Amino acid sequence: MELFLARLFDGLSSGATYAVIAVALVLIYKATTLINFAQGELAMLGSFFAYILAIEQGIPLYLAIVLAMLLSAVLAAGIERVLIRPFDPADHLPLVIITLGLFLVINAVAGMIWGFDPRSFPRMFPEGDVWSMGIARLRWYTVGTMATVLVLLVLLTLLLKKTKIGLAFRAVSSNLESSGLVGVRAGPTLQFGWMLATAVGTLAGALFVADPFRQLDPTWAQRVLIFAAAAAVLGGLDSLWGALAGGIILGLVESMVVGYVDWIPNQMGLAAAVVAIIIVLVIRPNGLFGSKAVERV
Repeated sequence: MELFLARLFDGLSSGATYAVIAVALVLIYKATTLINFAQGELAMLGSFFAYILAIEQGIPLYLAIVLAMLLSAVLAAGIERVLIRPFDPADHLPLVIITLGLFLVINAVAGMIWGFDPRSFPRMFPEGDVWSMGIARLRWYTVGTMATVLVLLVLLTLLLKKTKIGLAFRAVSSNLESSGLVGVRAGPTLQFGWMLATAVGTLAGALFVADPFRQLDPTWAQRVLIFAAAAAVLGGLDSLWGALAGGIILGLVESMVVGYVDWIPNQMGLAAAVVAIIIVLVIRPNGLFGSKAVERV
């Protein structure tokens, strides 16, 4: 029982961080129907902004994270306006190439500026355990991360359903051509989607590296992005709450399979998760909570 609870708590902790980055991927996909391969690197960049503001400038950590979210959102607005908007949103190939290029450029620039030496990120939550039994430890970090994800999803749901910009975003994501006919400006609305997704990604990056067992460096987002993309696909690429479900399931599968199946090494955790995703997608091609595409025949 102690081992099971330990694996359960580890899976919840990892799954929650995967879910936050998956939410950022879902926001971009809802607006453009493509995966932003630079999302992880933008989250990494935002986490460095928060680190600099908190450690080097002496700003309180939570305020530093909010400011980093604003800075990264402004950066995303510039990227969308200069690199994304000139291209036809219906032609995905140039946009995919651009996001892949951004992935490489941002990682290289971050390495040049900050180097690749790992840094300890300030703790966002109290150290210690909420509850423990033997080797099973429910850490404050796990509880705080789960609570942050839930609050974030509630706020995003209210934003998209109860505000004018949120309704415009949903209109563009539902039908780009028809939204333009009713007066919705697609360009600024898509720019808002990029800003929102990047700000959420910055929060996700801060949550991820705030774990006492992790450190901040320019490469941390590369592996996490794979898990986050898998979580988004598993939950449904157009479902915010599906991203949470997909992240939690992925974290639990990774923790439980590697923990209980002796012949699967730790390095195969991602492979085990991918197998689980394939099984789910064979049964439900749109993911667990994704919307079915309806086409007029």
